[in-house]
Amino acid sequence: MRVGVMIGAERGDMARKVNKLAADIEWAESAGLDTAWMPQVPDDFDCLTMVSLMAAHSSRIELGTAVVPLQAQHPIALARQALSVHAVTGGRLALGVGPSHHWIIRDMLGLPYEKPAGYTRDYLQVLNAAMAGPGPVDVENDSFSVHNPLAIGADTPMPVLVAALGPVMLQLAGELADGTVLWMADERAIGDHIAPKITKAAADAGRPAPRIVAGIPVCLCAPAQVDEAKERANRILGEAEVSPNYQRLLERGDARDVGDLCAAGDAEQILARMRRFADAGVTDLSVRLLPIGDNRDELVASKRRTREMIASLATELR
Repeated sequence: MRVGVMIGAERGDMARKVNKLAADIEWAESAGLDTAWMPQVPDDFDCLTMVSLMAAHSSRIELGTAVVPLQAQHPIALARQALSVHAVTGGRLALGVGPSHHWIIRDMLGLPYEKPAGYTRDYLQVLNAAMAGPGPVDVENDSFSVHNPLAIGADTPMPVLVAALGPVMLQLAGELADGTVLWMADERAIGDHIAPKITKAAADAGRPAPRIVAGIPVCLCAPAQVDEAKERANRILGEAEVSPNYQRLLERGDARDVGDLCAAGDAEQILARMRRFADAGVTDLSVRLLPIGDNRDELVASKRRTREMIASLATELR
């Protein structure tokens, strides 16, 4: 199992955020991590643009988006942008995409959110045709009528990963993409529900075994602080739990909330939890660092300890 880290969504003014992003990717590469994932937060930086910045401060590590909302731009526009970023990164982009959630697409952007799975299938048909270039992109389906030439292509394959939680989305992710990017999925949900469905769909479509990228909060702490870490996870990461998509996913596992998803405790406890994710079928772990403390100095020290522990465990999990 490959181990990576989530980067981004920091507080502060624009210059500080940019500098922090650069410093974080430099640390991730120097620590020997396999991947770095940039979330697309609705009110923050464009994640693909920031991946280009991350590329300028690294040379080896894979750089992924987690995830680009599909409804926000035409598939040709996304293909053009992603292929451009893939070239800038030297072929290191992993494009994570998804239909997002109703409270982002409908409530924030004012766009339709009917039949997100069907729309995602139609979108991927266009996106995949564009990624196969350079050449003409001619796709007709229920959502798009595209007849557009593209003069750019990928010199090295660019994995496309789809945020897929339910059976229909897992089916199309296995058929049309290279894997899935997950959040709010615990070991049982992945092992019993996600991994079998997407793996079978990929095999039936004649595609390679899919990547399964699981995002989890991680906090290195004393055993007596585990409850505190879980409470902090719920406080700062729990707002997405209102999504019906995540609620249905939680019902398929043992975790009741993001606090239960959090891997917290000493290094031995965290390693054991990560191995359970690997046993469930996870190919890539995306760590959301979760520091704890009563003041800034304690939070900084906690994050540093957790970082060092993640770097040391990554080699054991490969």
